[in-house]
Amino acid sequence: MDHFYVIGRKRIKGWLIISLALISALLFWSQKEMVFSVFSNETPVALSKGNADEPNIALTFNISWGEERALDILKKLEEEEVQATFFVSGEWAERHPDILQKISDGKHELGMLGYRYKSYLDQEIDQVRKDLLYARDVFEKLGYEDVELLRTPSGHFNKEIIELAESLEFKVIHWNINPNDWKNPGTSEIIDTVMKNTTNGDILLLHASDAAKQTADALSTILPGLVNKGFQLVTISELMNQAHAETKIVE
Repeated sequence: MDHFYVIGRKRIKGWLIISLALISALLFWSQKEMVFSVFSNETPVALSKGNADEPNIALTFNISWGEERALDILKKLEEEEVQATFFVSGEWAERHPDILQKISDGKHELGMLGYRYKSYLDQEIDQVRKDLLYARDVFEKLGYEDVELLRTPSGHFNKEIIELAESLEFKVIHWNINPNDWKNPGTSEIIDTVMKNTTNGDILLLHASDAAKQTADALSTILPGLVNKGFQLVTISELMNQAHAETKIVE
């Protein structure tokens, strides 16, 4: 009886060690997968966060109408020597090629919001395809041939839309920090939301359309404040490149 008792303990101990190892591996992988596996061929999803182990964060701006706020924001970014990623609609780009050029001259990254700023969930998938292809054609005619970053209008998408975007070689970019600056909740509230909630790898959504009347002023505090907290502001592509490099190590 004692003989079998000893063997049982060894087996239990062995299974316990294996079980703990598997649980640890699953927890580690689930954390990494949430951050890094953003463009899997099997399950395409949108990127909403970068590497949580690194202090890099991405500042992004949406523009679909107006011109005054965009120029104010570009000036703030230039003063703080920050490069951001701008997602603009094709319709807006056609109307404001001069501001688009200023974005490019400032070494900022360019992404698109499709052509018309209308939710893709309210359109048939064939219409979404036409919108994306037309937007691509517009950007190419304006001299921007390598725009592959896509943020869907209002951030609305489903699996079918992401699969369509991926088939057209777009990478869908979402966000995880949103102070709703376009609602003009107050400069201090925009600042507080960003400063209190931003962590490593975050993607911040702000707006440079004329509706966002308080964003430029908020940036006067946000930009130096984030740097003082140890964050490094990078473009979406830089955030993605770091994530992809880390993915190879994990695999």
